Amino acid sequence: MRRQKLLGTSAAVLFALLVSGGIAGAQNGEAGVGVGVSKPVNLSAQDQLAQSDSFLAKMDSARQAVRRQLETARAARDVVKTLCLNDKLNQIDVAIRSARERRQALEAAAQRRDADLASHEFTILTVLRQRSEQLTSEANQCIGSENGFFPASEVTSTIDPNLPQEDPSQFPNNNVIVEPPACSSCFK
Repeated sequence: MRRQKLLGTSAAVLFALLVSGGIAGAQNGEAGVGVGVSKPVNLSAQDQLAQSDSFLAKMDSARQAVRRQLETARAARDVVKTLCLNDKLNQIDVAIRSARERRQALEAAAQRRDADLASHEFTILTVLRQRSEQLTSEANQCIGSENGFFPASEVTSTIDPNLPQEDPSQFPNNNVIVEPPACSSCFK
């Protein structure tokens, strides 16, 4: 009963994604564009386990690459890039922990010879791998504080040779005294 409910919920979510992707594509004028949900490939449970091990290895190597970028940003004392990379690394860590849990659930389903549940767990592992790849791509786009500004500007000045050579600050001070006008209709 629980497995049927789980499969029913999964089917409903998949259907909702397909329908919402079609509506969004139609609103944007994109006819025939999918939402990135591919047709499931029928793999044996052992092939799914081997593939999931490959997914975890790729996710771990991506995590290490982002970790090295974070260490470089910290060494450069780039606060903006450090915060961005730290956030991406935390999200990758969550995806990896979840993928490891799903890998264990996939192994348990394979031992019970529950093909439906194994396929479900493998699908979730595939989505987590894709999320990890997306986060790695976003981490590669993190911009540090020095990259966010224009390069240092250089000011050059040229003096027109046709300008007079006198210094205007040394001209005599012409004190012009202006008297206030006389009153045109003064009443006393």
